[in-house]
Amino acid sequence: MSLPDESGIEPDYCFYIDNWQAVSGKKRIDWQKDPPLDLVIEIDVTSYSDVRDYLPYRVPEVWLFKNQQLLIYQLQAADYQLQTHSCYFPNFDLLSAIARCVQIAYKRNTSTAIRDFKQRLASPLK
Repeated sequence: MSLPDESGIEPDYCFYIDNWQAVSGKKRIDWQKDPPLDLVIEIDVTSYSDVRDYLPYRVPEVWLFKNQQLLIYQLQAADYQLQTHSCYFPNFDLLSAIARCVQIAYKRNTSTAIRDFKQRLASPLK
């Protein structure tokens, strides 16, 4: 992702959710004309991203996973604010689910953690 007069950024994962139809079929996204990504996910293991790097792109929601913790930021006015829930998963306790997933991965293994997480997604009331 790059804009004139801004340093480029490379999110680990990015998604169009609300605006997918506006970019469907495009081979290249024009960051000045096309709508912003709806969700960006950054997983920081050895380097650290700053949520404010996404301000020029006006990404509505950014998830940063650092220090074994998920941080959910939403763009409000001119800055990002830390939130407890994702606007894309309003009825799902994502923070607790990710914390549990990390805990299971360290205690048992990654495959078990992923299976448990998938079950929680399928039955969010658990």
